Amino acid sequence: MQFDFLSPKLPPLIGVDISASSVKLVELSEAGKNQYRVERYVIEPLPKDMVTDGNITNVEAVAEVVEAGWKKLGTRIKQIALALPHAAVIQKKIILPAGLTELDMEQQVEAEANQYIPFSLDEVNLDFQVLGPSPNSTEDVEVLLAASRKEKVEERVAVVEAAGLKPQVMDVESNATQTAFELIAHQLPNNARDQAVAIVDIGANAMRINVFLNNQSIYFREQNFGGNQLTQDIQRRFNLSAEEAEAGKRNGGLPEAYESEVLQPFMDALGQEVSRALQFFFSSTQFSRVDHILLAGGCAMIPGLDETVSNRTQVSTMIANPFVSMALSSKVKARQLAMDAPALLVACGLAMRRFDE
Repeated sequence: MQFDFLSPKLPPLIGVDISASSVKLVELSEAGKNQYRVERYVIEPLPKDMVTDGNITNVEAVAEVVEAGWKKLGTRIKQIALALPHAAVIQKKIILPAGLTELDMEQQVEAEANQYIPFSLDEVNLDFQVLGPSPNSTEDVEVLLAASRKEKVEERVAVVEAAGLKPQVMDVESNATQTAFELIAHQLPNNARDQAVAIVDIGANAMRINVFLNNQSIYFREQNFGGNQLTQDIQRRFNLSAEEAEAGKRNGGLPEAYESEVLQPFMDALGQEVSRALQFFFSSTQFSRVDHILLAGGCAMIPGLDETVSNRTQVSTMIANPFVSMALSSKVKARQLAMDAPALLVACGLAMRRFDE
């Protein structure tokens, strides 16, 4: 199976994001020209260690969670758009002559891929997408080359098929984030034009920093820091099991000392991590400022986190919500969606693939 970057208008799709702690499913529909409606969504928790470092360690168990989530969704659509972790994909922009036939372009892309990919081409799924005219020459086009080892693609395909569903699109998480960002950009001053915007996605185990300028990703980095850190802090301070700590974190009911002794220090540490991430960005690129930070991932909904990060970094910070301008079906509760939105960025970006021209 190849990545379907290039397929024509796609059938209705469910966006499915398989992360370290949960499976998120999002279904969108068209509600007029360039208008979308959230039909339904589900966040289904995953047992611990089913997905580590983006690798699925137990296909059957993850498939059961995907299937349970799909049944809760209550949809008839079985076609799925999935994504690979950024680290599992080699992406490279190359320049090719304009006007090549599809076949000639495929051959050129393969020849170029040989230079950039450290394994045999038999072991990889390869795809490419023409991005548009080359910035430096009218005779050439800029092409995005994407390659991933076959087993990385196959383990995700196996999960979806074992859940009784049909994998239709394989994307990359960072590309899906970019698609979702395009829905958020209009919430920023001047539609974020000529402004560097850092999306900080705080997952269970890792924090991903993706910096965009004019809807192009200019920087990506992953750091080992995530929501599990808070769970472990709760366990240690209050002598609880991992399950009790996780439940307390999500649903409340922890001792009074929780906010001052555990949550606030965690938020301060997270603010420091974001600040460090920005320093890495400045020191490894020609950029010296970020204009906005968007917080995403499960941790983004901790009350006051946006303020803590803003104070620490001195950068305007808001919670990422790609659904702000969308209509909602009667099955979706606006208040709950606003709380869950930052965790649904990748799933939303994948669900948007059904509207690809």
